[in-house]
Amino acid sequence: MKIAIRMDDITPAMDREKFYRFKELLDKHGIKPLIGVVPECKDEKLDISEPIENFWNFVKDLQNSGWVVAMHGFNHVYTTKEAGIFPIGGKSEFAGVPYYKQDDMLRVGKRILRENGILTDIFMAPSHSFDKNTVKALKKNGFSCITDGFGRAPYKRSGIVYYPISSRRSKTLSDKRDGITTFVYHTNTMDEKEFADFEKLLETAKVVSFSELMDMQATQQGILGYICEYILAKAKYNIVNLRKSIK
Repeated sequence: MKIAIRMDDITPAMDREKFYRFKELLDKHGIKPLIGVVPECKDEKLDISEPIENFWNFVKDLQNSGWVVAMHGFNHVYTTKEAGIFPIGGKSEFAGVPYYKQDDMLRVGKRILRENGILTDIFMAPSHSFDKNTVKALKKNGFSCITDGFGRAPYKRSGIVYYPISSRRSKTLSDKRDGITTFVYHTNTMDEKEFADFEKLLETAKVVSFSELMDMQATQQGILGYICEYILAKAKYNIVNLRKSIK
């Protein structure tokens, strides 16, 4: 199984030191990731370093070099506890929010990116949480892809292409089948062990640029596939919460 890399929470005030450390490892191996850029970040937890000057030029340079850009929510502020149609998280900026408001957030967010020279049709939901109204509003606003779902190849559902993430990393690493899935990273919160593990991953696993996943043919997902994915996502969420409660 091949692995593509997704980086969440790209903002002007992200932890620059950790970002560049992560980027240096990617550059060493010639890997171009997917990055989730927050159009108008109001999440104070993501304010870690002094803001990057000319942030949008910085993002545009990454995109021009082959990095793939997704719109990562709008403000990255959670307003509901809805899990949505991919219930891997228990909070959301979008799921449970009225359609008209989601439509407005997506329209304004995409306009901010466009006015700063960033074009994308890929959406990355904060906490992986979105609902049917999100999908409806995404299509209205020119988005055709979502980075979420489980699997080893892109699939289509409700007129949207999904680029899957790994349900369990250890299982992915031992999977000898053909295919590509995505490992998700939040560089702001990575510690020394996580950096060491990532460096080992790049050296030992079949890590590829995200564009290789995008070049794969997407297949249509049926209702049975969605039900299995929903159950797996819900189980993963429950296991994570159980581990937290034990700690």
